[in-house]
Amino acid sequence: MGISDRKEREKQEMRRLIIDAAMRMFVDEGYEKTSIRAIAEKIEYSPGTLYLYYKDKDELLYEVQREAFGKLLKALQAKAVSKDPWKRLSQVMHTYVEFGLAHPDLYDLMFIIRAPMKTAEEKGDWKNGDTCFEYLANAMQECIDQKLIRYTDSRVASLSVWSLGHGLVSLEVRCRFKVLQVSEGDIARMIKKSIDEHLRLMKA
Repeated sequence: MGISDRKEREKQEMRRLIIDAAMRMFVDEGYEKTSIRAIAEKIEYSPGTLYLYYKDKDELLYEVQREAFGKLLKALQAKAVSKDPWKRLSQVMHTYVEFGLAHPDLYDLMFIIRAPMKTAEEKGDWKNGDTCFEYLANAMQECIDQKLIRYTDSRVASLSVWSLGHGLVSLEVRCRFKVLQVSEGDIARMIKKSIDEHLRLMKA
């Protein structure tokens, strides 16, 4: 291995160390309460070293967010695999909601807090969520192609069901289902039924 290859490997290892520490601290302590200095102390480096890799906490969160979407994509690839596009669409939605409910703090970093979008605006786009959204859109397009649903535009249809899933997760993450005054078990059943009913209404 040449010097340049070794240096590149060391850079990637350092990025991995920073991202892993930042993700744990953002989830455990919250984004607002976590500073670059605190992350540096966690991995026993100077703050200046971290600034060699990320210009600010917002850019670092953008990378942490990308990692989180990678976890969601893996969940979709493992659980939403039916060859029947209608069944796969249902699997996508239930997997998405289950992921959000199982990882509320991570979901907050991915979809709810505003911070990383400043970096996205500077980059000119937001690619972090592309692969997960396309996973949904592809299943939707297959349903449209086979005339299984009423929609004719896969992106409009995907936005419709994504909005439902996001709304359900966000309500639970922010404890807003308390307004229903029902048990946790009832909430879980209502979330599942809401997804199934929404999809049923879409069916051709």
